[in-house]
Amino acid sequence: MQSWFLRTCVLAVATTTLAVGAVAQIRLFNTVTGEPLDMSMAMEEGRDTPAVKSFMETGVNAYNENPEALGKGEEIFLTACSGCHGHLGEGKIGPGLNDDYWTYPGNATDEGLFRTIYGGAEGQMGPQYGNLTLDEMLHVMAWVRHIYTGDPATATWFTPEQRAAFKPFPKTHPDPNG
Repeated sequence: MQSWFLRTCVLAVATTTLAVGAVAQIRLFNTVTGEPLDMSMAMEEGRDTPAVKSFMETGVNAYNENPEALGKGEEIFLTACSGCHGHLGEGKIGPGLNDDYWTYPGNATDEGLFRTIYGGAEGQMGPQYGNLTLDEMLHVMAWVRHIYTGDPATATWFTPEQRAAFKPFPKTHPDPNG
């Protein structure tokens, strides 16, 4: 009887520990349907970088405003995203990504933008887990954040230090709103 009780207590503690660990991770669900994202579909390569591990725990992209990561983010964006979103994120057949308007308001957070890139959205934006590694997605997200042309005060994805130092990307097209 005592052995059974002890095993039950150990099992309860282990289960609680696993549950608490799972709560610490970000919630990943489809931007449009709300269904959980199947992370097993992600490419094996790029799953275990320090940036990906940190992002999966915190929802914060370690590559934001990291000068060493921005060049790679720009390169990936230009080859994988600019055909629809424009070379500077100004929008083409896909929405603009460099201003304060988000088609999906959740994209104002890194967690939300990741969900849209990984799981896709409506229209032409299909899931990118078959085209980009998780690490490449974080690099692209950092570049999208870097080409932001709006007021840094509304850039919720930046840390306070990044927000204070941020200089909006120069606009290369006229603002239709003035």
